[in-house]
Amino acid sequence: MTGFFYLTPLFLATPSFSRNIPDAMPKLKNKSQKKLICWAVSDGRAGIEVQCTGLAEAMGLTPEIYHVKMKRPWHWLPPSLIPVHQSIYDQFPSKGEWPDLVIGCGRQAAIFNTLVRKQSHGKSFCIQVQDPKISPNHFDLVITPEHDLLRGSNVLTTTGGFNRVTSQRLRDESTILSPRIAKLPRPLIAVLVGGKSKAYDLTTSVIQHLGTQLQKLHSTTGCGFLITTSRRTGETNEILLKQYLADLPAFIWDGTGHNPYFGFLGSAEAIIVTSDSVNMVTEAASTGKPVFTVNLEGGNKKFDRFHKQLEQKGITRPFSGRMESWSYSPLKETERMANEVLRRMQSQGRL
Repeated sequence: MTGFFYLTPLFLATPSFSRNIPDAMPKLKNKSQKKLICWAVSDGRAGIEVQCTGLAEAMGLTPEIYHVKMKRPWHWLPPSLIPVHQSIYDQFPSKGEWPDLVIGCGRQAAIFNTLVRKQSHGKSFCIQVQDPKISPNHFDLVITPEHDLLRGSNVLTTTGGFNRVTSQRLRDESTILSPRIAKLPRPLIAVLVGGKSKAYDLTTSVIQHLGTQLQKLHSTTGCGFLITTSRRTGETNEILLKQYLADLPAFIWDGTGHNPYFGFLGSAEAIIVTSDSVNMVTEAASTGKPVFTVNLEGGNKKFDRFHKQLEQKGITRPFSGRMESWSYSPLKETERMANEVLRRMQSQGRL
């Protein structure tokens, strides 16, 4: 049986090898005058793609976006069973098109990243973010969260994942959001609600408990709420949550207009976030503000390690319906790893 693997670029639906190419490339933080060409490779899911774009932006780069998608039977198989050969793709870049840097994330990007490194004969510095489920030796560098437990001579670990949270972005987005939330009482509490996943389930009982806790929090503090949900939350859960918030001062994003997510993080004095998303918890922890976690039903050992790690670092606490205040050094793992990648590339004469 012959399998194929096709690339779907951002904003396009037809399979082809195409790119979202930036108009200009900003200077690197190390003041190098070389403009690096960087590819960010993922399957297009927002939580996966941001791992690549977040690291690239922290390096001072605007990456070209590639979406990869495996055809049958390859998308059913683990990377260890997929041949590293360009024939598994509908299209593959021609020789001479290799970038200086490739940042891939996710199972579907791992083989592509490996193949680029092989075909470019070392021209492309290939980084895989998160555990690729194949040997780290296929890449120049693997950067994975500590809770994934992957280790190796070319493996670096982080607390949580990468994101696009910066102090400047939070200030800018807070300014944009300010007129829309001017009438809400203070303090403002951001509530980030995820939903059902492979590890967790957002049940009716969880929503009922959260709704009751938010009512309790408002009654004791007079706070206002900034609420955002995800596609995984589900219509039934959203309706139920809104019923609990009906008499509370809250700005609930309905998915239209400018996304206020970073504005929420920048404007809130504390953040409540469900436990199902490492990305959301890490983004909240990158603000330096108190982060309360809401446990969903389910979980697994990997998530347990992640949440235990943040609690031990004094970053998060379980949400109990009461307001607490504490301080910690905000996570800056994306910036830290960006500087380390630049250092390694410079030491190899790639800058």
